[in-house]
Amino acid sequence: MKIKYPIPNPHTFSVEEILHAFHSDSVEGISQVEAEQRAKEFGPNVYKTKDQKSILLMMVLQFRSPIVYLLFFAVAVTSYFQNFIEAIAIMVVILINALIGFFMELQARSSMNALKAMDVIRSNVIRDGKIEQIPSEKIVPGDIIMLEAGDVIPGDAHLIESNQLQCDESSLTGESLPTEKNTEKLPKETVLGDQFNMVFKGTSVMNGNGKAVITGIAQHTQLGAITSLVESSEEKETPLEKKIGALSKKLIWLTVGMIIIFATTGFIQGKDWVLIVETSIALAVAAFPEGLPIVATVALAYGMLLMAKRNAIVKKLSAVETLGSTNVILTDKTGTLTENKISVDTFSFPEETAKVTIENNVLRFEKGKLEKSEKGYQKLMLIGALCNNASAKMGDSKIKLLGDPIEIALVHLVDATGSSSEALKLQYRRISEVPFSSDTKIMGTLHKISSGYLVAAKGSVENLLQECNRKWIGTSTKELSVEDRKKILSDSEEMSANGLRVLAFAYKEEAELNKEDYLNSLIYVAMIGFLDPPRLDIKDAILSCRKAGIKIVMITGDHPLTALNIAKKVGLVDETEQNVIPGIDLPSVESLSEEWNRKILSTAVFARTTPKQKLDIVDIYQKAGNIVAMTGDGVNDAPALKKADIGIAMGLRGTQVAKETASIVLKDDSFTSIAQAVSHGREIFQNIQKFVVYLVSCNLSEIFIVTALGFITPAATLLPLQILFLNMVTDVFPALALGLGKGDRTVMENPPRDPKHPIVSNRNWITIALYAIAMTISVIAAVSYCKQVITSDPRIVNNVAFITLAFAQLFHVFNMSSARSHVLVNDITKNKYVWLALIICTVLMMLVYALPQMRLVLGLEMLSGTVWIISLLFSLSPLVLVQVFRLIFKVQNT
Repeated sequence: MKIKYPIPNPHTFSVEEILHAFHSDSVEGISQVEAEQRAKEFGPNVYKTKDQKSILLMMVLQFRSPIVYLLFFAVAVTSYFQNFIEAIAIMVVILINALIGFFMELQARSSMNALKAMDVIRSNVIRDGKIEQIPSEKIVPGDIIMLEAGDVIPGDAHLIESNQLQCDESSLTGESLPTEKNTEKLPKETVLGDQFNMVFKGTSVMNGNGKAVITGIAQHTQLGAITSLVESSEEKETPLEKKIGALSKKLIWLTVGMIIIFATTGFIQGKDWVLIVETSIALAVAAFPEGLPIVATVALAYGMLLMAKRNAIVKKLSAVETLGSTNVILTDKTGTLTENKISVDTFSFPEETAKVTIENNVLRFEKGKLEKSEKGYQKLMLIGALCNNASAKMGDSKIKLLGDPIEIALVHLVDATGSSSEALKLQYRRISEVPFSSDTKIMGTLHKISSGYLVAAKGSVENLLQECNRKWIGTSTKELSVEDRKKILSDSEEMSANGLRVLAFAYKEEAELNKEDYLNSLIYVAMIGFLDPPRLDIKDAILSCRKAGIKIVMITGDHPLTALNIAKKVGLVDETEQNVIPGIDLPSVESLSEEWNRKILSTAVFARTTPKQKLDIVDIYQKAGNIVAMTGDGVNDAPALKKADIGIAMGLRGTQVAKETASIVLKDDSFTSIAQAVSHGREIFQNIQKFVVYLVSCNLSEIFIVTALGFITPAATLLPLQILFLNMVTDVFPALALGLGKGDRTVMENPPRDPKHPIVSNRNWITIALYAIAMTISVIAAVSYCKQVITSDPRIVNNVAFITLAFAQLFHVFNMSSARSHVLVNDITKNKYVWLALIICTVLMMLVYALPQMRLVLGLEMLSGTVWIISLLFSLSPLVLVQVFRLIFKVQNT
C-alpha cells in the first residue's frame, strides 16, 4: 500500500491521523508482505556514511604540504642535473616525515564505526497481529514498536500508547532529566526537546512502557539529520598548516629573488653558465628548510604522547598546536560542565531553606542550616527512601542503581545522611503502591508499621498540596492554611526559576485506612530541588581559561533557566547575569543581521539549541576571526565538533558518534584536562616558533653565504650536498631539541596569540636576518683570514666555510633562549635534549671527516689543526655577538 514518506512534522498529528497516514493498525501493525515491500522502497534502517580513509589515502595525505612540494621540486631539479645523491637524500627526508605522521595518525584512528555501533539493537514490533523481535535495520516506516524500560529506540516514532513512559534524551537534546511522554497532538513550532508525543532513534526508555508507530528511519530521523550535518561539515585547514604554507611562500620568493640577482650579476660579469646554475641549485637547496617537516612532525607527535599521559587522546597531529591557538571554547553543559547525574540541591521546609551538596557520600550544607526542621528533615529522609522504586544491581564488580534519576538521587541523599535506604525499606514493609501517572503527578506507597499504617508520597507541588490538609512544623503538625499553600507554591516557582526540578513530599500515619484510597489528608513536609550538579573541578578550570584570555560559551539543549543556573555556579557568568538566548529566538545564518551577530558574540549562554544552531554558532565565531574549540559528549554535538577548528569529545560519557567526530578525546571527561591541553598546545607552539626561527635563520645564513662567496670566491662556494648535510644534520638535531623543550610555564597567564599573525612575525624576520648576518660575517671573516694567512686553495677555503658554518649553527641554538633570561642558566641550557643534540652532531661531523668515502662525497680535505682552530673560533663569534648585544640591551633598560 503506497504511503507518503517522509512525513514532515509528525508531532503535529493525532494518534488516529498518524496511524492513517502510515496505513497501520495499533493492534495488527502492518503485514509482513507490506513490510518487505516498504523495505525495498525505503531501504534499510542504516545510515549512509562516508567510508574511512584507506590506508593508501592516509599515507598519500601525509605529502600534502607546501614544504613537501618544495622538497619534491628540489628532487626534480637535482635529478635533472644528475646530482642523484642529493636527490636521494631529499627523498629520504620526505619519506621519514611522511612515515612519522602516518603511523601517529594510524595509531590514533579508532577501529569501530560509531553509527554502526549505535545500530546494534533488536526491537519488538507488531506484524500481522503478532509481536516479534527483529534487528533494528529491518524496521520500516509504519511499523508498530513495543517499548519498555531499557529499550533503545530504533527509529523516530509517534506514540500511540504511553503508560508512565519516560525517555533519556540527553545525548540528543542535552536535557538532563528524563522526558515524560504522552500521545497528545502538538503545535508545529514545538521544539525538539518538548515533543513529548515523539520518541527518537538512539535514545532509551528509562521507565514505563508504550507503543509507537515508526515515522522515520535511517537518514529521515533526528539522529540521521545530525549525521548528515556531520558529513556536510567541511574540515578546515589548521592554523599551523596555514602558517607553514605562508612561510613556504615567503621562502620561495626569497629564493627566486636571490637566484635572479645572482644569475643576472653572473651573466653580466661573464661567468661560466654551468657555475651559475650549480650555485643557483645550491641557493635553492639552502633556501628550503628540509628538516622543518620532520622537526614539526616529531614535535607534534611528542606533544600527542605527552597529552595522552594527561588524559587527552589526540587523533590528528596538527590538533596539538591548534588547541594552543584557541581563543574561544564552546562547551556543552550536560556531562561536560555537569556530572550528568541528578543530585539534591535545595531543601525547602515551611520554616527554612537550605542549599546542600553531596561530596564523597557525605551531605554538606552550603547555605543555611536546619535549626527548626530537624524532625521534618528526618521525616523527609524516610519518605525519600520508602516512596522510591530505584533498585540496586551488581555489575562490573560494583553495585549500580537502576531506575528514575530522581529516585536514584534520593537514595544517594538518604545514604549520605548515614542511614540506609535499603534497610529502611526492609524495616517498613511495603504493602501497596500508587504509581506516578501524568494525570495525578503523584506517587504514593503504603507501609505496615507497629501502630498501623504509614503512607509516603511525593509528586508535583501543586498536585500533592491538593491532597494535604496539614503541614509539619518543628516537632508537630499544624493546619495547612490558604496562605501556607500560596507561600509553598511561590517558593516552588522561585526554585523552578533557578533551574531546579522541584518535588513535594508528604506522609501520614493512621491506625486504620482505606487501602484502595489512601493518598488524601496527607501532612506536607517539604520540597526538594534537584539539579544536575557542576563537576567539582570545573570552576578552577574555567577561571584558568579566562585568565588565559579564552572566552567560554555554553551551548546546550537544556532549559534556559537550568543553563543559566549552572553557568552561575561554575563561574561562567556573574550572579546578576540574566542574558540567555534560547534556540527558538536564534535567526538563521542566512538572515543574520549585524545586531544579532554582535548579540551572539557577546552572549555566554545559549539554551534549547538544535544541532544545526550549534553548527551556526561555531560558524559565526569562526567568521569573526576566532580559533574555536567545541566540547561535547552527545550525538547532538557531533556536527559542531567537526565544524570547529578543534573538536573535543568526552571519553567516558561521550557517545561513540561524538568521539569519532572529534579531534581530541578526553579520557577523564574533565574540563580541567582541556585547560591543561590548551596550556600544552601553547607550549608546543612556542617550541615550534623557536625551531622555525632557528631553522630559517640557519637557512638564510646559507643563502647569504652562497651568494657572497659566489661573488668573492666562486670556486670555493658551498656545494649543494654540503648545504643539504647541514640542513639535515647540524640543523635538524638542535631544532628537534628545541621542539621537545618544556616551554614557558606562564603561558596560561597571557592572552592567546592573534590567529592572524604568521608563525614568523615581522619582528621575528628582523631577528632572523640579524642572526643570519652574524653567521654570514663569521664565515666570510674565516674565509678571508684563511685566504690571506693560511692558503688560497679553493678546496681548503670551501672546507673552512663549511666547518665554520656547521659549528656556528650548532652554537646558534643557545641564541634561542628568551632575551630576558640569564646567559648561562635558561630554558635552553636546562634542556637536556639540546646537549644531546650537540654531542650527536659533533660526533657525526667527526665521523664524516674521519671516513674517506664521506669526505669524498662532501668534498672535504684533510685539514691542519690550525685550520680547525681558526674555523671553530670564528664559529663562536655569532653567539658571542648576540649575547653581548643582549647584555648591553638589558643594562640600558635597567
